[in-house]
Formats: sequence, C-alpha cells, structure tokens
Amino acid sequence: MQPDTSFHSTLAFRERYRDDYWRNNDPIAEDRLLWRAQAFRHAVHLFPGQTILELGCGDGLFTRALLQVCRGENPITAVTFQKSAADPTDIRRKVELLELSDFSTSLRGRRFDCVVAMDLVDRHHASQLLRNVYELLGPGGKMVFYESNPLNPFLTLRRLFRRLLGSQDARRLLSRSQLYNLLVSSGFVQVYAIYNDFVFAPLTRRLIWLLRNLSILLENAPAVRAMAGSILVHAQKPPEAMAVPRGPRITHESLRGAVSVVIPCRNEEMNIRPLVNRLLNLYGDSVYEIILVNDGSTDGTAAVMADIAQQNNRVKPLHRGPPNGVGRAIAEGLSQARGRYVLTMDCDFAHLLPEFRDLFDFAVEGYDVVVGSRFSRHSVLLNYPFLKIAANRGFHLLARLLLLRNFRDLTNNLKLMRRDVVANLQLRQPGFAVNAETGLQPLILGYRVKEVPISWINRSPEMGASSFRLIRVGGGYWRVLLNIWLRQVFKAGPYRALHRRPVSAHVQ
Repeated sequence: MQPDTSFHSTLAFRERYRDDYWRNNDPIAEDRLLWRAQAFRHAVHLFPGQTILELGCGDGLFTRALLQVCRGENPITAVTFQKSAADPTDIRRKVELLELSDFSTSLRGRRFDCVVAMDLVDRHHASQLLRNVYELLGPGGKMVFYESNPLNPFLTLRRLFRRLLGSQDARRLLSRSQLYNLLVSSGFVQVYAIYNDFVFAPLTRRLIWLLRNLSILLENAPAVRAMAGSILVHAQKPPEAMAVPRGPRITHESLRGAVSVVIPCRNEEMNIRPLVNRLLNLYGDSVYEIILVNDGSTDGTAAVMADIAQQNNRVKPLHRGPPNGVGRAIAEGLSQARGRYVLTMDCDFAHLLPEFRDLFDFAVEGYDVVVGSRFSRHSVLLNYPFLKIAANRGFHLLARLLLLRNFRDLTNNLKLMRRDVVANLQLRQPGFAVNAETGLQPLILGYRVKEVPISWINRSPEMGASSFRLIRVGGGYWRVLLNIWLRQVFKAGPYRALHRRPVSAHVQ
C-alpha cells in the first residue's frame, strides 16, 4: 500500500511551522518546553524504563527537554516527518532518531508506553493520526499532546490580520470539544482535553513574570480558561490488565529502611490495600514502616488494616476514637513514627507515587523538609476547584508578605521530613490546617525546606472524594498564619515555645 503523501506532508508542515514559531516568535521557548516536558512526565506518572515516542521532533527542541526531565532513564524514540530537518547531533547518541515517511512500515510491530507530540493534530487528518497513535501504544499506554487553542484571542487577532492582508493560517486547528470527541471515538479511555498555558505573545519581561504566576489560576477559572494559549490532551489505550510496575526500583542506598509513612484514613476501605501494595512495590527497600491511622472510620477500614498488617509486619494500624479530625490523626501518627525520615500523605495519593522519587532525591541532597508543591511553575494542576486555588494563592501571598520568605505551596499533605524536624513541631490544629503547621513551622525554625512539583489531575471516583470544606476549615489556616507571625516577630502566641532542640540520632 502506498503511503498517504498528503497526510505526511501535512504533518511535516505542522512540524516545521511550529519549530519556526518557537525559534522566531517565542522568547521563552526553552522554558516553555521544559515546563511541557515536566507536565508530560506528571500527566502520565512516568516510571523509569518506560518507553517514549515523540512524534514530530523537528530540530529536537522538545526532545532535549524530555531528556532533561527523564534523567536518561527512559528510552526515547524521536520521529521527524521532514526530509530536511536539522540533525540534532548533540542528542543522537542518547535518542533513537527516525525520519518517518510511512507509519505502517517504519514503526511496524513496535509498541511504546507513552506517545507525546506538540501541535500536530490537523482537522483533515486527525482521525488517521490518532489511529496510528492508538496502534503504536501498548496496552495501557498513554498519549499527551499539546495543541494550539483556536479560541486564544491573540491567535484569533493574528489570523484576522493575516486574512486582511490576503493570507491565512494554513493550519486547521481543532477545538477542545472536537479533540475530546475524536479521542473517545478512536477508542481511547481516561480522556481529557484541558485549556492550558496563559503565557503567550505579545510578551514583555514583566508580563512574562505576571502571566507565569497567574497561569494556574487562569487555567482553572470558569470561562476565562477558554482563552488559554494551548490545549493539553491526554488519553490512554485500554489496558489488558491493571498491572503496576514492580520494584523496589526507585531508591537511594542512604534511605534504605529509613522512611516511616504516615497515612490518615477515614472510610478508605477501597483505597488502603492498593496504596500499601504500590508503596511497597516501588519503595519497599526505603520503607521502615507504614502507619495507617484509622480516624474513626465507619466502614470496613479497620478490618482491611488488620488483614494487611497480618500479611506484612511493616504495616502498623493505629486506631483513634473521638474526637476525630485529620489534624489529630496526622499528629498521632507522627508521634509514633520511628524512621529517620517521615513521609506524610493522603490515602488518595496512589496516582502520585512515581513522583515521590523527587522528594527522596532532595532529602538525600540534605534538605530537612521536602514538600510536594501543587503550585510550582512545573506542577500540573488540572480541573482543580477554582475557589480552592484562589484561597490557597491568597493564603500563600499573605504568608510570604508576613513572614518575608519565598515559597509557593507549603500546605499540601505530601511532605518528607527528617524525624528531628517532626520532633520539634507543635501541632495544635484538629483539622486540615495542620498542613499549614507542618509547612510553616519548619520554615521559621530555620530548617532547609525544598518544594518539588507534583500533579493534581482531575480527581476521579477511584481516588476518593475530598472532605475538604473551604469555609469550614479556612479559619484554621488563618489562625495558624497569625500565630506563626506572632511567634516570628514577637516570640508570643501559642507557638512561642517553638524552637529547635537537638534530637538523638538513634532511629530504631
């Protein structure tokens, strides 16, 4: 069968058009592509060893960003549709580079864990491209595409001016709903198409800073988000089996048997077993113990905990009676931890497990506290409740002004802390505001705190339902901030006795 020359010439044109734009019209192309590579990594929850196919690699601009975020641990095949694309010799030894003229022959029989592409989907050939991507993915494989948003106001104005001058944009862009429908009809599952990236031209240095800081807020704001510069598209080929890569694969020798994991649980009967199994599969050599804090569950949580503990003596159930509260559960779990490091996390964080490796990396580098940040510039935050974003950003803005420190998101319950840090905390909040205490207290005590980007993508039913109630718990956060400020400025308030004390290095 003869290759479809029209199909491949369109892909080559889109690839060339995009690279020309990056080189000539995007002053932050390098930063943007690094951000997108991080977003890809978080969106697919990438494991070391998983294979990546990049379609339309062009001159290798995005390929270099992929190599950086993957640390050379993922085999990358980069495909160009251009016959005369520049040869990126600096990455040839690290990446399999292919010039593709026909999907059906050049990649026949090959399967990849992930496929990624930038601005390739064209209205005329979208179905054909997605069929090929579907075939190239292995069972359970995931694709992430970034596509230009036709509703972006700057793009709309530019197209209008070009039309008035007698030319037009030859790209046939698809809308968010069209992309979503195409993916669903092509047989993909776990499909989402999300407006993304508000850092678009025209750009000045000050405008770049402003838009980068506002982007997460705008991406999740109703109505406004439709004006984003891009659409992030994610989809998965249906898996044959829900297998999880086994381990332990991701480890540091210095952390062997060093980490206590504290997980508050309330009515988490369905989530506990898969979470514990995945933790041990991936980080079993680092885990000293897993403390499951049953905070007054009324379902079968206690029975599941008992069964897991009987099968593995590193799993330690801790049952609490009234008064309940996630803050009290975390505080009690921390008080029982005996590892040299303590990792706190929620029971619905199973999807984030591959990203825990970043926390371990920075702990090994010498940081006392490492926090999973939802609001780093390299985080992926999709379909997050807008009011929670506004409240979080307002809280952190005021906290930075009052405490004269620079940080972005210290209130997430995903923290890896040295046990001597934990021993010096004063946790008074019964609810979610305990996360502000565990984030801000180490900061004012002078510990080295590092934030690493994590993802939050479209809370799904299997992740559990959040019990966070913004109005009900918000007051606790503001009280914590006020009292932290009183401690720092006047050595007064409930935290006035907060200080660093030497703690025995003996762990177990």
